[in-house]
Amino acid sequence: MGHQLFVRTRHGMRLTDEGRAFMPYAERAVRALRDGRRAIDEVSSGLAGQLVVAVAPAASTYLLPAVLERFVAQHPRVEIAVRTGHSEEVQQLVLKDEVQLGIGRAIKHPDVELIPFHEEELVLVVAPGHPFGRRTDVTMTDVGAQQLIMFDRTSSYYEITQAAFLAAGVQTRSMMELDNIEAAKKMVERGLGVALLPRTAVDREVAAGALRLVKVTDAPAMRRTIVAMRRRDAGPPSGLVAAFLALLGSQSQ
Repeated sequence: MGHQLFVRTRHGMRLTDEGRAFMPYAERAVRALRDGRRAIDEVSSGLAGQLVVAVAPAASTYLLPAVLERFVAQHPRVEIAVRTGHSEEVQQLVLKDEVQLGIGRAIKHPDVELIPFHEEELVLVVAPGHPFGRRTDVTMTDVGAQQLIMFDRTSSYYEITQAAFLAAGVQTRSMMELDNIEAAKKMVERGLGVALLPRTAVDREVAAGALRLVKVTDAPAMRRTIVAMRRRDAGPPSGLVAAFLALLGSQSQ
């Protein structure tokens, strides 16, 4: 048998004792529903929620911080989680739906949408006191005659550098191999060799005078495209994902 919550009187509807007992629960339910709808609206509009991204090493160090700084300023209530790995690992995290976005080099896969937002180039850097620092430009042969500092053999930048020397028909005299860009920069700063490094990785040191850019006149194109990766079945980007992609796009302009 149902409970009667209201009774009709000459003056209108009146709560019964059961109705008065039930009222606090009804009010809590209405508030919970209202709060739930507000939470959905905030996530849809990008005001709140969680964003999980996977990022390749160079991008996480030199591209992502500026984007995250702006994103956090615009979305202070959003929780952000960042996972790192080489571009192949980033792609797998996207495919497994463990992250909402991946950032790395463009690796084609039928189930992954690639959204280009930045083109990175390798540039030659030397210490201010290096003989190259007094020249306006050098050739690939000049560079090959120097101690060449390389980084991260598993990185695509390593492959690009090797391919550039091969395309120019130049053999390198000697190489020092390190496992990361920061270590490579320190070796160059100390005058232990020259290096072809991503431009975004050396902007700060060049501006501060710790490193000097030198033009290589006959260098082949040494560029790679950085992309955002999404599952193709994720649908059109919305909410936090759309907001983050918009910032990535504006970062490259």
